Amino acid sequence: MIFLAEDHPKESCGVFGVYGHPEAARLTYYGLYALQHRGQESAGIVASDGKHLSQKRAMGLVHDIFTEDDLARLPGHIANGHVRYSTTGSSVLVNAQPFIISYAGHNLCVGHNGNLVNAGELKSHLEREGSIFQTTMDSEIVMHLLARNIHLGFEDGLITALAQLKGAYCFLFMTEDTLVAARDPQGWRPLCLGTLGDAYVVASETCALDLIDAQFLREVEPGEVVFINKNGLRSVKPFPRQRHAHCIFEFIYFARPDSFIFGQTVYEVRKRQGAQLAQEFPHPDADLVMPFPDSGNYAALGYAAASGLPFEMGMIRNHYVGRTFIQPSQDMRDFGVRVKLNPVRELIDSKKVVIVEDSIIRGTTTMARVKNIRRAGASEVHMVVSCPPHRYPCHYGIDFSTKGELIACDHRVAEIKGMLGLDSLGYLSIEGLLQATAARRNGFCLACFDGNYPVPVPEMAGKFCLET
Repeated sequence: MIFLAEDHPKESCGVFGVYGHPEAARLTYYGLYALQHRGQESAGIVASDGKHLSQKRAMGLVHDIFTEDDLARLPGHIANGHVRYSTTGSSVLVNAQPFIISYAGHNLCVGHNGNLVNAGELKSHLEREGSIFQTTMDSEIVMHLLARNIHLGFEDGLITALAQLKGAYCFLFMTEDTLVAARDPQGWRPLCLGTLGDAYVVASETCALDLIDAQFLREVEPGEVVFINKNGLRSVKPFPRQRHAHCIFEFIYFARPDSFIFGQTVYEVRKRQGAQLAQEFPHPDADLVMPFPDSGNYAALGYAAASGLPFEMGMIRNHYVGRTFIQPSQDMRDFGVRVKLNPVRELIDSKKVVIVEDSIIRGTTTMARVKNIRRAGASEVHMVVSCPPHRYPCHYGIDFSTKGELIACDHRVAEIKGMLGLDSLGYLSIEGLLQATAARRNGFCLACFDGNYPVPVPEMAGKFCLET
């Protein structure tokens, strides 16, 4: 079996929770289905009937994990769900979430989206104090911190634990009778609240609310902790206000285009990024504009509309491709790329093509796709990218935590152009990105582009930093 390496980065996780609905687990299943793009390694649902927790966690995709019988074995009006892509800790079942612990005669589970930059320091301290870890996830750390402070009561103990964390987190906690959502003071990752009749819903993105016909209430604010139980919804904001550092890459790639995050609709932001690209890198003599579906679709629409060039789907995606394939023979080295995207030769032959891409991380898959465009007969192949070059690792929840994974770290744009076999290559400027996003520089995290980390990062940080 082989794994298809992708140029695009992977996101850490998605969370979805329900309080006050008799079919909480089933709604959570649908919610996780809508959030599948945020994590494809494992998924889990924990449900509560007010007294007991029941769970199902497994490796794989949501629709492959849960059956009707599984959902029937998850009774209750409260549920906590999670889809995972690992940015800290290995991709193994023990690291699947929501993660459950028992304390003081009660059970508590947690689902986490993000990455804690002081995880190694906290884990070392806790182990010296006698804590024994069951997983290699940074998410488990907050549970140990809570257990250490539970004598303060659940609410104060949780807030004391959260105050010790540095980095990105959207947590969804659940006890037998309470659902709790918490977002870090910088607000790196999106998290929203909704209602479905008398029930409350918490989700990483609004697209998950739409699927179950829930009404969007508002975003969970940076630094906010929301408690939901039989008394309704109660919000506390226990932390000092800090500079916001929303991950701008959510707008570029991660979030679904039909989601509303950080106060804007993702679809419209991506179209504006494409329009800005058309201003910075016009190609008036080109014959057509095309994306590599699905990642560049919406920026390509914006580029084509702003430049007056025809928009075409020059490559067709096979939507039935899984993550693994039968090992191809030696003379089919490009099989992994071609099985997913195939060029429409009649559209491309003898044409000057502008490809709009949302990002180039490692460059390997992009190189093979450009080669296929050349084979289809394109006379010129130009590429514009709807974000600046990724020159610095991300330590806040994106899976490129070392410089060696980034083609733009050691190569100038002209060198990357040659490596990818392009006639020209243009990246959206940081200022252009901010303009297209209608964003202020001090409200978003741009560290992967400019190296200015909003929260300092230890030297020893990476995906497997907790496995030593």
